[in-house]
Amino acid sequence: MLGKRKKKKTLPALCAVIVAAGSSRRMGGENKLLLPLAGTPVLAHTLSAFEKCAVVRDIVLVCREQDILPYTDLAQSFGISKLRTVTRGGDTRTASVLAGVQAAPGDTVLVAVHDGARPLVSEAVITEAAYAAAEHGAAAPVVPVKDSIKRIADGKIAADVPRDTLAAVQTPQVFDRTLLLRALETAAQQGRSFTDDCAAVEALGQAVQATHGSYENLKITTPEDILVAQALLQKEDD
Repeated sequence: MLGKRKKKKTLPALCAVIVAAGSSRRMGGENKLLLPLAGTPVLAHTLSAFEKCAVVRDIVLVCREQDILPYTDLAQSFGISKLRTVTRGGDTRTASVLAGVQAAPGDTVLVAVHDGARPLVSEAVITEAAYAAAEHGAAAPVVPVKDSIKRIADGKIAADVPRDTLAAVQTPQVFDRTLLLRALETAAQQGRSFTDDCAAVEALGQAVQATHGSYENLKITTPEDILVAQALLQKEDD
């Protein structure tokens, strides 16, 4: 499923687009990106991961209009020097990502789109996806599915789905900027919205290279996820 790691070359300019425009509905409306994780807001962990990553030159943060000032202050207080702009997102993820890509510096060649609610992403996961995208045009980290998967019909198990053919996709999903812009603009023209950025480029017929993800690169969606992330951080400290 995964390609072999290749010898590293110099990467072209890469901008991370951090998507933080959600409403946190499954958190009961509380802004999950401002929840404390080991004493630090979730979003600060996410931004810091890209701040520290050597292959990332610039960061663009996409959020709701009411969060622009609080998130700008947060980034300043945690020393996120790579942040170039905080821009307003759209009504859908596809619209928000498009806004972020359009706000990236003009000489950006690669764009790494990442969920603001994935605070434990590692430099290794970011870097491998970036190099794969530089070679193939599009790449995304994945992890094998652990559970047995069934197809359900009318409330009953209809069939088994071979687990070895499945993977859970994560972020950052990294793309050639021109390719991603074309994919997102095409989706906008067609009135389509994707919950996954790979799907937008796949709709153009572009294959996406699978790279190594991490089970620790979890997405904070429910209150239980905060507890898991806390435990993972505690394990690192120990």
